Amino acid sequence: MRAVSVDDLKPGMILARTIVNPDMIVVLSEDTLLTKAHITRLTFLNIPVVYIKDEYELSQNYQAVSAIFNRSNAFVKDYQGVVSEAEKIFHETVQTGHVPVAQTRDIVNNAIRPLTRNSGVIDYLYELNHLAADVYNHSLRVSILAGVIAKWMRLDAATTRDIILAGFLHDVGKTHFEQRLLDKDVTNLSGADYETYIQHTVDGHHMLNGEDNLSEGVKLTALQHHERMDGSGFPFGSAGEDINLYARIVMVADIYDNITTEKEGKIKQTPFTAIAYLTEHMFSTLDPEVCVPMLTRIKDAFLGSRVILSNGQKGTIAAYPNDYAAHPVIEITPKELINLNDHPELIITEYNPK
Repeated sequence: MRAVSVDDLKPGMILARTIVNPDMIVVLSEDTLLTKAHITRLTFLNIPVVYIKDEYELSQNYQAVSAIFNRSNAFVKDYQGVVSEAEKIFHETVQTGHVPVAQTRDIVNNAIRPLTRNSGVIDYLYELNHLAADVYNHSLRVSILAGVIAKWMRLDAATTRDIILAGFLHDVGKTHFEQRLLDKDVTNLSGADYETYIQHTVDGHHMLNGEDNLSEGVKLTALQHHERMDGSGFPFGSAGEDINLYARIVMVADIYDNITTEKEGKIKQTPFTAIAYLTEHMFSTLDPEVCVPMLTRIKDAFLGSRVILSNGQKGTIAAYPNDYAAHPVIEITPKELINLNDHPELIITEYNPK
């Protein structure tokens, strides 16, 4: 990798590091293939220097060696293969107005479900650092996360497969969205845009309801994944047990992915922000029967991870002080521990998996 002045950038160069502004808002992601528009934007934002991949990093020898030593490479390769198939399914759905159910079920059973069994899946999904706001990338990640949660809940194999399918199809109602809507944060929508956004749940349910080979849980997930346990969600304000179990699982996976996925114009957030959110809402808007096993397992998975705090201190996640703690205890040195639950001014801004 080499540092290059923005004035010397050329279209076709590839970023070696994610670019963030002083507020930790993502400008461009690592591995972005630079265009003229990207370079103009960097100039406008007064970013003086960026890191790009050099000839060695782009060589076949380097890529081959990296493939051997990168522990997540096999997962990423498999994931990228599934993304390609997912894109085809959603493209066909847009063109025909119908979901190719048999093809979708085949991908779920033979490609997506094996990804959920990978012990490093949570880290690997975060390392992918997707900026893509397309429906199929998000739907694939949510389906993987939903499958992991179902596994942690010790649900049977047939139910787990169906929940993965529900996660994959939960946003099928967005297939006719304009790209500008997909790029926006729902909290910034208003008026007609917000009404259109809400309608995707009803449209998705309508599309799936006509398919005889789908379970009621899969169909209801498209309708109910934005409902909340206290009745504060949409489209109908359903609450508690009126929300299907599949939808209660997928809503948690959906929230986790939306928080941890890198997006332009959004503050870059770690899984620990998502953990804190789920912990704080699991007895109000979210289902504790879903959140408790999910949070217990995911917190255990992050123990030992190296982190950087917002004040610049580096440390290791040593523990969560209790089952319902939103934030971990960080070991700065063997004699210095920081319980982030007692220091709301501090957040984890970066972490490296074990």
